[in-house]
Amino acid sequence: MLFLYILIVILTFLLMEGITWFTHKYIMHGFLWVLHEDHHDLVHETTFEKNDSFFIIFATPSILLFYFGFNPVLNYMFFIGLGIFFYGMAYFLIHDVYIHQRFNWMKNVEHTYFKGLWLAHKSHHKGGKCFGMLYVPKRFMEEAKHLSVQEIKSGLI
Repeated sequence: MLFLYILIVILTFLLMEGITWFTHKYIMHGFLWVLHEDHHDLVHETTFEKNDSFFIIFATPSILLFYFGFNPVLNYMFFIGLGIFFYGMAYFLIHDVYIHQRFNWMKNVEHTYFKGLWLAHKSHHKGGKCFGMLYVPKRFMEEAKHLSVQEIKSGLI
């Protein structure tokens, strides 16, 4: 049973990238643009954005799955909630901490994957089509191999 629960967590985590892409493209850039728009406004300098309300919106299914995954006994729903939670933590660390530097951590990570993530997200903010978070298209990975973190952050690209 443990193997099945681990598999559920991993599969849920991987599935969340597709759900994130769909939600970002069609909901956040669609009818909930009113909440997401300030995230694309590079002029504002506030601690919190309306966009931060998505943390609550996206945490709700995980919280409910944790609850129903323990009630009345431990079941598969808990592990789906755990996969969503792990993806949410990865999203937070990548998007808010690394890319947007909302905290003073992970300032100079010189790894091609992380630089590719930054380039893909930067492309999205300039009108590109990268709506996911953890999957990096090959062209950004290739470009990242030849750039330093300082070049990416300074906008020399």
